[in-house]
Amino acid sequence: MVPKRQTVAARSGKSPVQAYLLGEDVAVLQAAAQPVATLEIQQICWTLAASLRGQPGIIEVVPGMNNLSVRFDIRRYDPEQMLSALQQQWQTQIAAADTVSHTASAARLVQIPVQYGGQDGPDLALVAAHCGMSPAQVIAAHSEAEYRVYFLGFQPGFAYLGGLPESLVTPRRAEPRLSVPAGSVGIGGAQTGIYPAASPGGWQLIGRTALSLFDPARAEPSLLQSGDLVRFVPVTQGVADA
Repeated sequence: MVPKRQTVAARSGKSPVQAYLLGEDVAVLQAAAQPVATLEIQQICWTLAASLRGQPGIIEVVPGMNNLSVRFDIRRYDPEQMLSALQQQWQTQIAAADTVSHTASAARLVQIPVQYGGQDGPDLALVAAHCGMSPAQVIAAHSEAEYRVYFLGFQPGFAYLGGLPESLVTPRRAEPRLSVPAGSVGIGGAQTGIYPAASPGGWQLIGRTALSLFDPARAEPSLLQSGDLVRFVPVTQGVADA
C-alpha cells in the first residue's frame, strides 16, 4: 500500500507535519524538512505520545526521530479520521508551549556509571587525538554534559541521545566491529549512546557500563525512556562491577 500523506503547516515557525498511513492500522506523524532529531520536535512527540497512551482503541504509540507512529483499532477508528485527529493534536501541542516546557522540566534523571578507556574503551585515545584533547579531557567533556533520550531504536533499549558537545564529534569507524560488547559507550558522529546487547557496531568505543540497559524480565524492560535526562559518571576500576 502506498502511504497516503496529508501535510498541515505548523505554526510558530516550526516545520510542517505530514500524516500518512502504514498499512491499515498505523498512522504516522512526521515533521517535514527535519533531517536530524531536534529537541523541540521530540518534546512534541513525547507529550503527544503520553496523551495517547491508554486511550480506548490506541494499541501502541512509538516516538521516533521527529515522528510518532500510532497503531490503532480500525474497528473503532476510521483511518482518515485518525489522521485528521492526530494532525489537530500535533497542532495543539505546538500551540501549547507551556505543556511542552512542563514535559521537559519533569524529565527523569538517570546516571550511568562508566569505566572509561582501557579494554572497556579501546577508541578513547583515537577520539582524543581526533578532537585535539587528552583522554582525560575527553572523559571530562563527555561526563560533564547532560544528555536527553530522543528516542529508542536500532536494538531493544538502545537510546539515541542528544546533547553531545560539539568538541567531541567524531566520525564512525571506517570498518564496523563484528561484535561490540553489551554496555559499551560510544560516539558516532554527533551522537553518543550505549549498546544494550552485544552486536556489530561502528561507533568509537570510549567506555563501558555494567548496568543492564534492557531486560525483558523487568516490568519496564528498557532502562532508558524517551525524554529521560542522562548523565555519565566516571568510575574507578572495580566500582562498575560492584
